[in-house]
Amino acid sequence: MSDLEESFEDGILTLTMNRPKARNAMSGEMMSAMQAAIPKAAVDPAVRCVVLTGAGGAFCAGGDVKGFASGAGSNENSSGETSSLEARVQGLRQGMELSRLLHVMPKPTLAIIPGPAAGAGLSLALACDMRFCLDTAKITTAFSKIGASGDYGGSYFLPQLVGAAKARELYFGADVVTGQEAYDMGMMTKIAGADTFEEESRAYAKYLAGLPTVAIGYMKKNLNAAQNATLSDVFDLEAAHMMRTFMTEDHKRAAVAFVNKEQPEFKGR
Repeated sequence: MSDLEESFEDGILTLTMNRPKARNAMSGEMMSAMQAAIPKAAVDPAVRCVVLTGAGGAFCAGGDVKGFASGAGSNENSSGETSSLEARVQGLRQGMELSRLLHVMPKPTLAIIPGPAAGAGLSLALACDMRFCLDTAKITTAFSKIGASGDYGGSYFLPQLVGAAKARELYFGADVVTGQEAYDMGMMTKIAGADTFEEESRAYAKYLAGLPTVAIGYMKKNLNAAQNATLSDVFDLEAAHMMRTFMTEDHKRAAVAFVNKEQPEFKGR
């Protein structure tokens, strides 16, 4: 059984981290499979939404702490030989491209969090556009508990969601919060109780897959650029992207549907 399971239905590509006995802690096999699947999904027009989730009632516990304790997680390569600091930095940096791709790919990305999300696992969830979380799930940055500073983009994404001061508190103390508490502070997009979580989270993924995908891609470009660009630069992007989306089949159909007071059906074209 693979450490990453893939399924595709109704335009939704679901990537399920599949190491339930380890709370879906990251493995080399899992990361390699993600590095293959996510770039492919980003350019596949059939994929209208990418869902990242975990098996066995957990999302992802982050890195393999047992490997860190033995030294293998950070000091050795696949042959068991000691790697240089530069090689280890390069390897980690390459893996972290997963977070960037989830953040910038021109279609919605959704983390469905059925249970614990910690460390780099939480960072991957934060990299997604949206997060649907079980209200009782345990959420933590975790890094300070093992004397580490954090990776996979959490220190970039978390302050944007909860503010700089709260992000420092969550990083420094590695406090465990519930999904409800994470939602209340703006970290989560949607929450649900155990009785309806699976049904509601899947319905939300289907909703995202039904959006005008081309327009969503340009919205993401605008919103991501706005984090650091000037107002004038954002105006330039908005003008160019607006004119581009006016040319899409989705826009033309939706305009007619609006006039006729009908619900548009978007095709992602």
